[in-house]
Amino acid sequence: MTPRRRAAVVGKPIAHSLSPVIHTAGYAAAGLTGWSYTRIECAAAELPDLVAGLGPEWAGLSVTMPGKEAALAVAAQVSPVAAAVGAANTLVRRPDGSWYADNTDVAGMVRVLTDAGVAPAGAVAVLGAGGTARAALAAAAQLGCPSVTVVARRREAVDDLRPVVDALGVTLTPADWADAPRPLAAADVVISTVPRGVADPLAEAVAWRPGAVFFDALYDPWPTPLAASAVAAGLRVVSGLDLLLAQAVGQFEQFTGVAAPTAAMAAALTAARAD
Repeated sequence: MTPRRRAAVVGKPIAHSLSPVIHTAGYAAAGLTGWSYTRIECAAAELPDLVAGLGPEWAGLSVTMPGKEAALAVAAQVSPVAAAVGAANTLVRRPDGSWYADNTDVAGMVRVLTDAGVAPAGAVAVLGAGGTARAALAAAAQLGCPSVTVVARRREAVDDLRPVVDALGVTLTPADWADAPRPLAAADVVISTVPRGVADPLAEAVAWRPGAVFFDALYDPWPTPLAASAVAAGLRVVSGLDLLLAQAVGQFEQFTGVAAPTAAMAAALTAARAD
């Protein structure tokens, strides 16, 4: 009998997560019988007790908000990129029973931006200064972009990113939200990490740079007004759905140890969004 293996996505709220769709399709396509992937509602403060109570059948956890910082504290070992950004979206069970924390958001972001044609050393502008912005800074560093302009509503939030850019070796230039159209118009790559609706007023204010790439971490609703503006201007546009798939591929491979059947996982995600 095939041993039972389990994984799940944890966060709060979690009912909306499409991660089970992606991973379950991957298990089926890869012939991983006995594997299951579920949702577990879990606040950040509850994560240590949850992890401590998991049996040996658990291979890994996908960690979403608000537990990405808490995930670092439950791990015996942390990847360099997760340590640099101060957040982990992946917990992998090691053979000795301990947990390894990683951040596949960064590798996923690098993948989708590279696929969109982002070239090294381009000018990058990031909207927002939260957890996803940290992943964007790390992605910029891995893509060879030496400096990033961060546009945020609060200057204090940008200041909180200083240890991150110091660890990554990236130069950070702050910009006020009221002045957002200027750095966005000058950038080769624009990455929006702000919540739904926050960037909508910018859609009619930005004069997009020809040939630029726009990535919006949101995917519901889609397109966002800012993404629609970028499409209308002829930009290459990447959505949060692309990132959701790319980061899940990295998790799948770490959990299972086999190559991810990306096409099957992408098809399942597309079908789920169409329902």
